[in-house]
Amino acid sequence: MPGTTPNFSGSPRVVNTLVVMGVGLIGGSYALALKQAGLVKHVIGVGRSMANLEDALAHGIVDEVTTDPQYAIQKADLLMLATPVGQLDTILPLVERYLPAHAMVTDAGSTKGNVVALARQHLKTRLSAFVPGHPIAGAEFSGAKAAKPDLYRKKHVVITPLAETDPEAVLAVKALWEVCGADVREMTPDLHDRIFAAVSHLPHVLSFALVEALASRENGSVFFDFAASGFRDFTRIASSHPEMWRDICLANKQALLAELNEYRHQLDRLADLLASSDGEALEQVFLTAREARNAWLQKRQASLQV
Repeated sequence: MPGTTPNFSGSPRVVNTLVVMGVGLIGGSYALALKQAGLVKHVIGVGRSMANLEDALAHGIVDEVTTDPQYAIQKADLLMLATPVGQLDTILPLVERYLPAHAMVTDAGSTKGNVVALARQHLKTRLSAFVPGHPIAGAEFSGAKAAKPDLYRKKHVVITPLAETDPEAVLAVKALWEVCGADVREMTPDLHDRIFAAVSHLPHVLSFALVEALASRENGSVFFDFAASGFRDFTRIASSHPEMWRDICLANKQALLAELNEYRHQLDRLADLLASSDGEALEQVFLTAREARNAWLQKRQASLQV
C-alpha cells in the first residue's frame, strides 16, 4: 500500500518514535545503534518485566517504558518486534488494530515461516507495512543489560519481504539495519528456516541436550568439576534464553526435525566406525570437518577486516 510508510525511503532518516517490544539483547542493541547514529528521537520500551524495563531506562537504551503494548503501538513510527516468536500471536492483532497508518513494523525472530503465517492471519490491512527480519547476532546472554550498540557491526541481517510488502518499507528497514553496521541479505522465509535449522537451531538443541544429560546424572557434578575449555566452547549457547529457544524450536519444527535426523545418521555412522575400530575413516571425518571449519573461519575473519 504505497504512501503508508514514514518519511524515509531508501536513505535512512530520523525516526521520531521507535517502539521496541522486547528490550533485551536484540531489541536493546537495535535501539542503542540507532540512537548512537542519531536516527531516532524517542524510544519506547515495552515488556512484561518492569525490572528489565527499568534496567533499559537506566542504561539509556529507551526513553520511556510501559507494560501496555496498546499504548506504545499507537505512538510508533517504527515498531520493532523483538519478543520471543511465541508471543506474536497475541501481539500482531494489536498491531493490526492500533499501528498508525504511516508506521512500519519489522521483527527480529529467528524463524520466518511461522512469523509470515501469523502476519498473513492477523495483519489484514497492515501487511504492506511489515518487513520480516532476522539479525544473525545473538549471544548466550539476554536482557537489557546485555545490549550494546555495536552488536550488529559486520553481522548478517536477513530480511524476507512478502509480495505484499511496500518496496519503500523494505528499503527503509534495510537502510536502518545498514546504519547499525549490518550486511543485509534477502531470501525467502522457507530458505531462511532451512538454513538456520542447520546452522543455528540444531547446535543450540545439541548444546542444551548435552548439558541437560550430564546434569541429570546421579554423579553429574563430578563431570562438571572436570569440564574444561572444550566443554565450555561446545556448550556456550546452552546459557541462552530457554523460553526463546523453546519457541524457536517449536516454530521451526519440521526443518529442525529433518536436521536432527541427518545428525542422528552422522552419529550412527561415527558409532559404526568406532565399533569397527576404523581409525582411518574416523580420521578422515575429522580431517574433512577441520578443513571445512577452517575455511569458514578464514572467510569470516576476512569479512570482519573489510
